[in-house]
Amino acid sequence: PLQFALGPGILGRVFNGVGEVIDGGPPIAAHRTVSIEGRPMNPVAREVPRDFIETGITTLDLMNSLVRGQKLPIFSGGGLPHDRIAVEIASHARLRGSTGHAGSGDFAIVFAGIGVPWESAEYFRRSLEQGGALPRTALFLNLASDSSTQRLLTPRFALTAAEYLAFEHDKHVLVIITDLTNYCEALREVAGAKGEVPGRKEPVELFEVAW
Repeated sequence: PLQFALGPGILGRVFNGVGEVIDGGPPIAAHRTVSIEGRPMNPVAREVPRDFIETGITTLDLMNSLVRGQKLPIFSGGGLPHDRIAVEIASHARLRGSTGHAGSGDFAIVFAGIGVPWESAEYFRRSLEQGGALPRTALFLNLASDSSTQRLLTPRFALTAAEYLAFEHDKHVLVIITDLTNYCEALREVAGAKGEVPGRKEPVELFEVAW
């Protein structure tokens, strides 16, 4: 299985879809090498969700709260500003009750853009940097020009980083993945190349926010 070399220095860094540093900085000082396939978890061992993460978006916080330990899918039609919503959540999210713009030091963000154009990728990076959220964020950017197989690996690398921060460094981690439509289309493309029956295409954009 593919491995990802991880260390506490992944925060504030920008990676491509397969975990390679692309921000011009030095390589990550790896403390562990972890398989991107993930580890099985016993659902009974999970704590009962009792709190939520403040996103800074009133309609989410009041009407569809992002419960800690749960996933919140957000559906968007073509042409609507779902990229802006994702950046707003990443820039303003914090643990409930924490103070300051960046929130608690135990809070981290893993942001993954799947199959995004170069302009969108640069918008994500620039917005997080200007908003002050990049130092607490591990940013994964898979471009539309990258191969479909890399697109399938991007969420696995991102979630592996999130598990490392949560389980090894005891951080509360918010994972933002945008958008899953590109991931599903990559699945269809790979399935078609293998001669499998493709799935039905849904004309909807989707990005997922998970903790």
